[in-house]
Amino acid sequence: MVGCGPAGLAAALALHRDGHRITLFERFAEPRPLGSGLMLQPSGMAVLHRLGVAHEVAKRGARIDALFGLNEHGRIALDAPYSSLGIKDAFGLGIHRASLFSVLFDAVQIVALPILTGHEVKSSHSTTVGRVLEFADGSRSRPFDLVVDASGWGTQIEAGKNHGLLPFGALWASLPVGENDSFARNLLEQRYRRASQMVGVLPIGSRGANDPDEVAFFWSLRRADHEKWRASALDQWKEEVLSLWPQVEFLLDRIDSHDDLTFARYAHRTAKRVQGKRLIRIGDAWHSASPQLGQGANMALLDAWGLALGLREGRTLDEGLRLASAWRGDHVAIYRFVTAAFTPMFQSEASLWPLLRDRVLAPLSRTGPIAALQARLMSGLFGWPLAQLGLELPEYSEMASSIATRASSLSQ
Repeated sequence: MVGCGPAGLAAALALHRDGHRITLFERFAEPRPLGSGLMLQPSGMAVLHRLGVAHEVAKRGARIDALFGLNEHGRIALDAPYSSLGIKDAFGLGIHRASLFSVLFDAVQIVALPILTGHEVKSSHSTTVGRVLEFADGSRSRPFDLVVDASGWGTQIEAGKNHGLLPFGALWASLPVGENDSFARNLLEQRYRRASQMVGVLPIGSRGANDPDEVAFFWSLRRADHEKWRASALDQWKEEVLSLWPQVEFLLDRIDSHDDLTFARYAHRTAKRVQGKRLIRIGDAWHSASPQLGQGANMALLDAWGLALGLREGRTLDEGLRLASAWRGDHVAIYRFVTAAFTPMFQSEASLWPLLRDRVLAPLSRTGPIAALQARLMSGLFGWPLAQLGLELPEYSEMASSIATRASSLSQ
């Protein structure tokens, strides 16, 4: 297993429980998460539920009841409540990547799966006795029956040079919040100036029992403008943000330097080959996209479960890999297409796409059938991925209790 992100850790747990012997390889000297906040959708929570960690994850997250956004004129550009799903008590979960990582990593450590750190995989090749990994320092691994590439969109394993980087990325920071801070604690909120500027706030819960609640703050920025932004005055940038959303001033006050913000790049790509001889890709190593639909971690979790199920059902290794990629293929293709279609409406220099977003799609999305369709897309449930993988939604009332327990402990 190459990579200790959500895909790699979840796949390692699922495969271990099926009796497979797993070794995890991680390029960092110490396994750690990359990034700030993310959205766990019902699709991803279904996998975490089957892995037995959903309630522990919920304790660290923040309940999100809707995605809501306004353009610079105050017109609704996005209104997507989970209530439109028609699933009792359904919600999303905002969570820090470190929190999700911690829960999955702890579960891997409990079952004592070996993790070899400081092993950056540069390539891999198949031999008559198994597949071998080649590392950056020139060393090689022993042969494995199967290599699972969960190393992310920058994978070096039989990968091409074109990683499909998108023009826009985002500055982000995880910022502490208190009881007296004024923000929507149950919404992912965004403000847009056309599609070229966007500021957002996502509640992401607490990383630990004694830690404060946090929000993920993010600002859309062109990749080509990142160095220019670093060279500019921070107060000048803050004024630009405030002109779009004055109410986030309390968060900007907690940003003291450019180094308090990290720039995230996004790529829209799909690997030419999902599987090879004794090799399969999952998560961003297979498919990556912009975060507009908030599906990255959820798709990775579904891939991990699909791999375990395929190997369980397949009569041979090759058949198991074919089943795993086939069961996930249609869902991946749907979200790849939809994400590519939606991204220009929220991150681009275009003028027509945001106009279409605000004047046509946003009003339509508040009508019954379209609202339900939007909710299914947002929740990761469009295309019925759970039924294909034998998964069911978790009990949301119990998950809500887990969130309430954490909130209660923090307020005491």
